[in-house]
Amino acid sequence: MSKKRVGLRQIRLLFVKLMLSLFLLSIAWVLLYRWVSPPATLHMIKRRAEAGTAGKEDPQIAYKFVELEEMSEQLPLAVVASEDQLFLQHSGFDVEAILDAFKRNRKGGNIRGGSTISQQVAKNVFLWHGRSYFRKAVEAYFTVLIELLWGKERIMEVYLNIAEMGDGVFGVEAASQKYFKKPAKDVGRQQAALLAAVLPNPIKFSAKNPSGYTLRRRTKIARAMGRLGGTTYIKSILPAEDEKK
Repeated sequence: MSKKRVGLRQIRLLFVKLMLSLFLLSIAWVLLYRWVSPPATLHMIKRRAEAGTAGKEDPQIAYKFVELEEMSEQLPLAVVASEDQLFLQHSGFDVEAILDAFKRNRKGGNIRGGSTISQQVAKNVFLWHGRSYFRKAVEAYFTVLIELLWGKERIMEVYLNIAEMGDGVFGVEAASQKYFKKPAKDVGRQQAALLAAVLPNPIKFSAKNPSGYTLRRRTKIARAMGRLGGTTYIKSILPAEDEKK
């Protein structure tokens, strides 16, 4: 009996050590990306592998990380207006949106998500895509971490760099160069709204050859940007003027 108890204690001790190691590793990982640009994400790697399997001549992905001050202020405003209008107010989760999505999904039809920008960053930077409860729990954990250790400005900066905005096109810089032949810092309101319009499904919707639905969605987003008060609405997460110089 005593040997059995000793064995259980050892197992518990190993479990505690494992959990502590994973916790410290996750903290270090999040802190690293607080200052270092993610070289790639699991989703980027997956998309490149899919392109290679499909026999594309160039399965490379388009991705270039740029800082927030190197982007047009219209870009963060557009994704807030489109994806998460409470981004500046919530602490990572929009409970009402999550509950609404849950209710709608139970009724059937198209699956709708209630993820905030923070949750999308946690999922796309640190995790794999999936719908299991375990993955959602880990996503929530990383969402809390980046809200605490990064802050809104860094979360927005990373989101605008790793969001897929076309087939294998990641981030606003790569998308702006590909679709508008200009850097992200020169993008105007309508162009920013167009990029935000394809975010729900960047494979189905195209910024290069936008459908009527995509153009209508762009118009709605541009109007929402105006209703929010323009770039003044997101001033708290924009780089200070002296930092831009």
